[in-house]
Amino acid sequence: MQVIDDLSQANLHGPSLVTVGSYDGVHIGHQYLLRQMKEVAEELGYHTSLVTFHPRPQAVLAPHRPPRYLTTPAEKITLLDALGLDLTAILPFTHETACTPATEFVERLVRHLNMRQLWVGPDFALGRNREGDIPTLQQLGQTMGFKVRVVEPLIQDGEVVSSTRIRHLLTLGEIRQATRLLGRYPSLTGQVVQGAQRGRLLGFPTANLAVLPERAIPADGVYACFVWIGKARRPAVTNIGVRPSFAGAERTVETHLLNFNGNLYGLDLKIEFVERLRPEKRFENLDELAAQIRADIAQAAELLAQEKPR
Repeated sequence: MQVIDDLSQANLHGPSLVTVGSYDGVHIGHQYLLRQMKEVAEELGYHTSLVTFHPRPQAVLAPHRPPRYLTTPAEKITLLDALGLDLTAILPFTHETACTPATEFVERLVRHLNMRQLWVGPDFALGRNREGDIPTLQQLGQTMGFKVRVVEPLIQDGEVVSSTRIRHLLTLGEIRQATRLLGRYPSLTGQVVQGAQRGRLLGFPTANLAVLPERAIPADGVYACFVWIGKARRPAVTNIGVRPSFAGAERTVETHLLNFNGNLYGLDLKIEFVERLRPEKRFENLDELAAQIRADIAQAAELLAQEKPR
């Protein structure tokens, strides 16, 4: 898969089916559209191209409401590559981008990607002030030589599958439901950094993960997880929160790997959240906290031993 950050870098020899959108999370609704597009492209002998932006337009147009991402650009690229796309363009979104007329942006898609079909959802619009809605794009297609293919959204449990819905589920700690909509476990990646080492003093050493502030993080609480160390997947218990038993204020993500003894500092870990075990709570003394941690570890070990990893 070609990965570019400027449409002029595209190197496609032949026509292309194109889709444009945030595709944050690359959830089962996104996969539903992309697999249909891939199938049609194979029948026609065309390429498949996806155009997205980073940061999301909201970060530039409404900086007081910064977005929370389900996936980093690198994670998105990995997921899209697995779906067999030929090209992904992750374009920088700026105030200049926001002022680009719809006609001008579509001309770029036609010129650089040889776009013959534009695949979008029913509420799609692009360009300055979202002027490029479906009827406008269809009119542009008649003059520029492409068709607009509108794909109805995927419905799950009576609701549209969307990144917004998944983010809301994460804020509630509803990991199982979020997993169903993502088609995989919700995850966080980050580097292991120095922490307060309170877990080690209690006999349960934890890896403190440095997570990007713009990431969508599950609700505070204790979670049964899988943790990737390189290509090895290990069971773990992860705590998200402010550590109220120690009068903490800063929100942290700390994970304890089961039956593991090793130095993780400086390594990049990926945490896959499987199930929320309980909310975060304050304990009156360290003995109560240690007893609860032992119970959490036992519960997580039993749950993960029966889990079929996604």
